[in-house]
Amino acid sequence: MTMKRTSSNPLPSLGRSVLALGLEGSANKLGAGIIRHSPDGQSAVLSNVRHTYITPPGEGFQPRDTALHHRQWAFKVINDALSTAGVSLSDLDCICYTKGPGMGAPLQSVALVARTLSLLHEKPLVAVNHCVGHIEMGREITGAKNPVVLYVSGGNTQVIAYSRQCYRIFGETLDIAVGNCLDRFARVLNLSNNPSPGFNIEQTAKLGKRLVPLPYTTKGMDVSLSGILTAIEAYTLDKHFLLDGNPTLPEDQDAITPADLCFSLQETVFSMLVEITERAMAHIGSKEVLIVGGVGCNERLQEMMGTMARERGGQVFATDERFCIDNGIMIAQAGLLSYRMGLATPMSKAICTQRFRTDEVHVSWRA
Repeated sequence: MTMKRTSSNPLPSLGRSVLALGLEGSANKLGAGIIRHSPDGQSAVLSNVRHTYITPPGEGFQPRDTALHHRQWAFKVINDALSTAGVSLSDLDCICYTKGPGMGAPLQSVALVARTLSLLHEKPLVAVNHCVGHIEMGREITGAKNPVVLYVSGGNTQVIAYSRQCYRIFGETLDIAVGNCLDRFARVLNLSNNPSPGFNIEQTAKLGKRLVPLPYTTKGMDVSLSGILTAIEAYTLDKHFLLDGNPTLPEDQDAITPADLCFSLQETVFSMLVEITERAMAHIGSKEVLIVGGVGCNERLQEMMGTMARERGGQVFATDERFCIDNGIMIAQAGLLSYRMGLATPMSKAICTQRFRTDEVHVSWRA
């Protein structure tokens, strides 16, 4: 896949093509990707390999077990990425890894792999903010120039816009992230974690016909999601709740099915996200919305956001599951942008952190 940069401020050319390996493992997905930037500004995704740690229905993933998964699969995932790209470690210009935010133990596992490869092959390290990786990959794939970004994933919910070499956070969740909210309710319903609980919530919601009342909590530019999760869990204890969703059960006009609850949860939460995104668009005068993060794959969210954007004379940009869900290539892309600006991470500072905010990053590659 070859892409042309759309930035009005081209990056400095190194006079040759540059290659980066990106390693991602901030949650239950381990990814390795290799990207190439050519001297004329073309970007090419050479490989994007991912392996997901999947737990049984009704169970979440624990940091210790997730870290063990990453250690067990790191060698194969990286080798597959190199093989698919047709390059070797000696061909790389830099090795990029996720510094944070994310789960501590999985982050440490991947950071250790990155440091080891850097030392063995004498390659510069570039520590990458996970959120910025999503944004830069989204911009590169879609061609969005200066959008309001809605970043929605299992661990993050933020409305972001760029200003003065920084991605500014206009609004965010005050408690749990939208992906966490969806995942936790999927566990209540005992939905499968394969390929992901959020995906199975989305598919179940398509069968829903009834919108049940749920708390709608926006506070300025921020949202609160813990209350809506508590409220929807309470519906599963209602005497009218049909756990198996069987329409042939006794005719009850008040019957509530799992599909109804999934539908109601999506409609309510996504309406809140559309509201705060529109508010940010009005504030900065933008007509572009870029949706990134794992929840950004949700077609209903994209549809609702698209309706709002069209009413404002704008448009929505989003990617498919290859680039929306956590992956190594987004870390490679953001890391290579930093590397081309002359930035690298000394080994003494090649750490990881669970708390690394989007607005802490100096976005030196954008003017």
